[in-house]
Amino acid sequence: MLNRRTFATTLLTAVVAPFVNRAVAQTESDIRSAVSDLPQFHAMIVQRGDDIVFAEALRGPGLDRVANIKSCSKSIVALLAGNAISQGAIASVEATLGVVAPSIIPSDATQGVADLTIEDLLTLRAGLEGTSGPNYGAWVNSDNWVSFALRRPMIATPGERMIYSTGTTHVLGAALTVATGQNLLEQARSVLGRPLGIEIPPWTRDPQGFYFGGNEMALTPRAMLRIAVLVRDGGRFGGEQILSPDWIRASIRPHTRSPFSGLDYGYGWFLTDSGFILARGYGGQVIAAHPERDLAVAITSDPNSPARSGGYFGQLIDLLEGPLLTLG
Repeated sequence: MLNRRTFATTLLTAVVAPFVNRAVAQTESDIRSAVSDLPQFHAMIVQRGDDIVFAEALRGPGLDRVANIKSCSKSIVALLAGNAISQGAIASVEATLGVVAPSIIPSDATQGVADLTIEDLLTLRAGLEGTSGPNYGAWVNSDNWVSFALRRPMIATPGERMIYSTGTTHVLGAALTVATGQNLLEQARSVLGRPLGIEIPPWTRDPQGFYFGGNEMALTPRAMLRIAVLVRDGGRFGGEQILSPDWIRASIRPHTRSPFSGLDYGYGWFLTDSGFILARGYGGQVIAAHPERDLAVAITSDPNSPARSGGYFGQLIDLLEGPLLTLG
């Protein structure tokens, strides 16, 4: 039997639901229209709460085949660093490279690299000249990627400004390998793959056998989405605490700012003013979480085309902070 309160709630739901459904349908239509106008766009999945509210692949390998996530790999390495600290393999973010992994430091390394902290590496504030951009080719064609990165001249005081450099996160990945006794593939599969139920295939290694710490990982959009959910939910997934909530909180605090996009940067994750937490990869690969709006997003794009902040990546930010944000 309906009492007065139940009747009122039922009536209100019946009246409001059609308007809500029409609004959601309109938003989904707006999203579909927006992505169809982006020639670099491949696929996107959006989850609100526990529900997939958008999942389409307009181009590329689709939703269930792996795509190169490019520098989104940096954000995943950062999650692995948090696990290594939680498990005691590394004392803290203040631990220095000379203590954590002295064996990877070449005898002719730039003075001061032994004193770089894990936090310096996580936040891309090592102070060393970058290996990305014009230096990338020489770096990946060198016979020792870690040594090459640690021989770059010191162009800023460590811990001060962000210098975007894949060499910095590659050094971090090598340090994690030494500290844990597991290579990055083993760590990624143990820490993320099995708990999240996702496949993580092998990816590029350097001449010394270290897995590329910051590029070239491959995941399906559905796997990317599960990582987004993990970050959104403070390290929880499927009712289990996979990563330390303290680490996630530390990761999404601003520690520096990108000189290119102007976005804040935490421990391997970009942060927008609207509350999105972003992993960003060349070409427009994105893993995004918005805890307050209960949103998780995975986007793949053409990995061979640039995605500058003033171009395609800016359009993706407009998509996230426009129609996608209204889904929350």
